[in-house]
Amino acid sequence: MAPLVVLVLKLRRLGRAALPLLSAIGLGAIVVASTASPLSLWIEAPASALLLGMLAARASRRSRAIEGTLRLDLEVGALFTVLVYAIVTRSDGALDGRLYPLVYVCVGLVSAFARPIATVLLLAFALGLDASVRHWAMLASSFDRLAYAGAFMVVFASFNALLLRAEIARARSALKERIQAEVEKLRDDARSYRLLGAPAGGRNASRANDEERLVRSGVEEIHQSVLFALRLLRQAMNLHTAVLLWQNDAGTHLRISELSTDDPNVAEGPFLAGDGIFGAAITQREAVALRGLEPRHKLPYYTGPCPVRAALALPVFEHGSIRGVLVLDRLTDEPFGLKEQELAMEACRYAVRAIQNERVFVQLERAKVEQGRLYRAVESLNAATTEAEVVESGLRTAREITSVDFAAVTLYDESQKAHEIRAVSGGDEANLVGQRYKQNAGLVSMALENKHPLPYRGEYDEKRQIVFTKKLAPPSMPSMIVLPMLVHDKPLGTLVLGSRRRAAFGDAARSTLEVLTSHVAVSLANARMMRRLEEMATLDSMTGLYNKRAMLEIADQKIKAAKRFGRKLSVLVTDIDHFKKVNDTYGHDAGDVIIKGLGEILRRERRATDATARFGGEEFVVICEETDARGAMLLAERVREELGKTIFHAPKPGPDGQPVTIRVTCSIGVASFPEAGETWEDLFKAADEALYASKRGGRNRVTAHAALPRAAGSKAQHAA
Repeated sequence: MAPLVVLVLKLRRLGRAALPLLSAIGLGAIVVASTASPLSLWIEAPASALLLGMLAARASRRSRAIEGTLRLDLEVGALFTVLVYAIVTRSDGALDGRLYPLVYVCVGLVSAFARPIATVLLLAFALGLDASVRHWAMLASSFDRLAYAGAFMVVFASFNALLLRAEIARARSALKERIQAEVEKLRDDARSYRLLGAPAGGRNASRANDEERLVRSGVEEIHQSVLFALRLLRQAMNLHTAVLLWQNDAGTHLRISELSTDDPNVAEGPFLAGDGIFGAAITQREAVALRGLEPRHKLPYYTGPCPVRAALALPVFEHGSIRGVLVLDRLTDEPFGLKEQELAMEACRYAVRAIQNERVFVQLERAKVEQGRLYRAVESLNAATTEAEVVESGLRTAREITSVDFAAVTLYDESQKAHEIRAVSGGDEANLVGQRYKQNAGLVSMALENKHPLPYRGEYDEKRQIVFTKKLAPPSMPSMIVLPMLVHDKPLGTLVLGSRRRAAFGDAARSTLEVLTSHVAVSLANARMMRRLEEMATLDSMTGLYNKRAMLEIADQKIKAAKRFGRKLSVLVTDIDHFKKVNDTYGHDAGDVIIKGLGEILRRERRATDATARFGGEEFVVICEETDARGAMLLAERVREELGKTIFHAPKPGPDGQPVTIRVTCSIGVASFPEAGETWEDLFKAADEALYASKRGGRNRVTAHAALPRAAGSKAQHAA
């Protein structure tokens, strides 16, 4: 049923995607049909409304996209072509009238905005529509003009594709450049205000967009606050210009952070930090006041002659370090008094506080977003109940929390001192997943041994460092971090992350990833504990086979399946001969060795679909699906012969200090469905009666219930 549902959904999506083009073809057919004789108003009116509505909707969607898709170009072009032909044929009644040049205009516009492939397809569509109209109108003479019309269409399409499309492409390129310049300016402002952390990377578009929106909001808030302070200063102190300049990270240049002025001749910058009045304020680390300025004097932020007579520059401090310069000037030669300088200094402190407050806000918002991602990651890990689910969830959530290009999970087998690569994302999965290797000097081994993330700061050099082994290597990346998964200092494995960005795993990212890794480790330990509990509930602790309770549930399911599908099914009951004597002679430890050995023989000889259980003591049961009595007897004989050939060694040496060897045999009873019964109780009882017959017959033999006398069942008693 699932493939059929998927097919129906795919067909529905395909039909929905093809609907506009199919509608354009259908409306074109209506235009052709109306050429010879006008159609009814009940047909033309809905068709016209549908055409105009669809064209408006698709054109609106196309206008919102800088670069349209091929399908969207075809849809808009086809609908527009149909509309033009409808206007021409409705107005002139033919294709050779005064409005026919509109067709060339249509082709030219389509070729200007559509992609080249779409232009070719739409040109073919227009020619087909043109030929159909001429044929339907039975205008034989007009067919001579079809070739000329096609030639003109090609000329118009080529002309517009070469000229108008080139101009449109240039305008789009200029628009993209302006947008990119604005984005870069925004990022420069964010970096100068220390709002922007490490880039989120292109592989996680959602995180990058969230970060950009957050930073844009912070920068805008800072600009509004600073601009408000500068405007207040201009009004309170009768200033011509008030400008705040901010240093770049290197401290070599200043650029205008915010400006309040009516002068059109203010330079955009950037300016050298040591230039003129800026350098004096930064060097002296105190206010610098100038008066008596003349047009021949030079203030760096004016492009022409100096328009002011007095200027004041104050260094802006943040935590004792100079971060920028506030410059005030006025047209009159009036000196800046102490109160005015105090007011300007207060404005500097206000600007710094605004930046610091916004920085804290952005950091809190960023932390809230990261905590939300971590919370969702923990929820996903808590929902994972198996080891495979935990590994998959850990890998997925690691990629969600931080932008990485490579991720892998390794598990550690402490008993064998070996690592296994269990999952890989973003690398050579075919050659890495499932590979095992011993403890070595690689980063995975060292991170588990030292119980600390490696390498330091996530700076990875593939020439000097090994992640897994020399032959098993991740893709080449400058940033790589191996995080150990520990529970109560017990190593479980590692989470390996890599990025193509340098310094991708800074302190903030590493601390978040360490928290995630600890949650993955706990979830992994819980999954393993649940698996052990399930095994304890269903498996025999000594042999690893099913226990009696689990076997009864499996037997009920298999018998129901055999009844429903009319299949054969057989049951084997096995018992070790003279087992009490073995325990009395060699001890219970030796008996345990023999029980484990028989369990291993049964596991080895059975098929994958057979179910094997230890029912208690030395008694074992095997349920064989789709097996008749003959097949069950063959299996039983193989088990009996294999056990008879096996030599067991007692855990303790004999009185003479020499190793003690033991050989045992077994008796087996076989019963088949439905001959021996149609319920588990009947089948088990029949197999047990056959086992009793093997015991009475001398042991070390196999007996089928079908070969027993009918009265045997009434006398059955279990023989030890």
